[in-house]
Amino acid sequence: MDMTPILIVLIIFSAITAVIFGPTYLKFREKREIQNTVRHAIDKGEKLPAELIDAMTREVASKVPSRTRDLRRGVIWLASGIGIAAFGLLLHGPWYNDGWGDHDFGNPLLGIAAIPATIGLAFIVLSFFNPNKD
Repeated sequence: MDMTPILIVLIIFSAITAVIFGPTYLKFREKREIQNTVRHAIDKGEKLPAELIDAMTREVASKVPSRTRDLRRGVIWLASGIGIAAFGLLLHGPWYNDGWGDHDFGNPLLGIAAIPATIGLAFIVLSFFNPNKD
């Protein structure tokens, strides 16, 4: 039995997994090493510089939802939905004959485009209710 197709599939999925989880693991390891270093310095009684504390809290503060971030995400998601819908309309316009005769089952890409468009609208609505300003 030839193992080549199995190895190819295994390599492809391993590469995808490495690309997705590799950076996450490296970031986690870096944070853990920084925390161990800070903990060791505190145990020795050393005073932590203000720059170090600012650098450690900057990333946490940047992940707090804000109006402009929600609005930006909403516009991107909405634009993605509109782009998929436009592609569907261009692909399945009135000039397109799909061989189904007079039965029009609709355009499946318009249904798929509704998902990111709805997510985008939700983010835009959330941006109006978010109390955090940038």
